[in-house]
Amino acid sequence: MQIRISWPAGQLTATLDDTPTAKALVEALPISASANTWGEEVYFDTGVSVAPEADARQVVDPGTVAFWTEGDALALPYGPTPISRGGESRLASPCNVLGSFDGDPRLLATVREGDPVRVELA
Repeated sequence: MQIRISWPAGQLTATLDDTPTAKALVEALPISASANTWGEEVYFDTGVSVAPEADARQVVDPGTVAFWTEGDALALPYGPTPISRGGESRLASPCNVLGSFDGDPRLLATVREGDPVRVELA
């Protein structure tokens, strides 16, 4: 499954794995939200509520598409967050891993707090 995430300054596509959370997200598309930033992470509300999966992780690779179950939000790290150790991408709490971006996740650096963000099938 592929999704497109777009904002005023750009867009990225991502390939999602076949997981329960990815399926729940795709069923809710399209989603429009307001972006939040936290260090080198963009996150936003999806309106989707799911439980943590068995393989939920707090430290992920930059460019991972993650779902923050505590905030019903997509969490899109492209570098360190305020709680990272070294150059790792450490999320606020363990998140369900959905997949990864197909392009350069550093494009997310152009997302500004409050930007409108849209998620749709690619």
